[in-house]
Amino acid sequence: MSSIEASIPAVCADSYLTLHYRVSLDAARSDASVDGSEADVVSTFGAQPATLQLGAGQLSPALEERLIGLNVGAHRVFELGADEAFGPRNPALIQQLPRKLLEAESDKTDYSPGDVVEFNAPGGGRYAGVFRSLDNDYATFDFNHPLAGQPVRFEVEIVGIL
Repeated sequence: MSSIEASIPAVCADSYLTLHYRVSLDAARSDASVDGSEADVVSTFGAQPATLQLGAGQLSPALEERLIGLNVGAHRVFELGADEAFGPRNPALIQQLPRKLLEAESDKTDYSPGDVVEFNAPGGGRYAGVFRSLDNDYATFDFNHPLAGQPVRFEVEIVGIL
């Protein structure tokens, strides 16, 4: 290894990174975009890059593993299975909450399936669920990550490493 190669920083398990990334759904899925291309879920390409720290839980362990060893300027695409990306869907995370709790947590009174609703968590945090249905007594929410159970394509370009 030359001295130049040794001085080029590489992503480590606790690196602070500045990067561009794109998460998109599998193009072969029936709900991908009409023209057959991947449906971008989120992308920083063409916008401000993101900054994050590996090991802080901002990315899945499978994604972090794939970034280890990359250098500034590296541009890679990773295909992740559903279990690696955002995990499998968990039926236990589809829950019915008393309608009174929903009314106490939100000023909104008109919900449509697919609306994301935030709730107060014990200890002062917040968490979100996707509204599914409402009856006289209960509201049904899905607390799975919206991409749980789906394979994704992760594209990354490393801009900076600290």
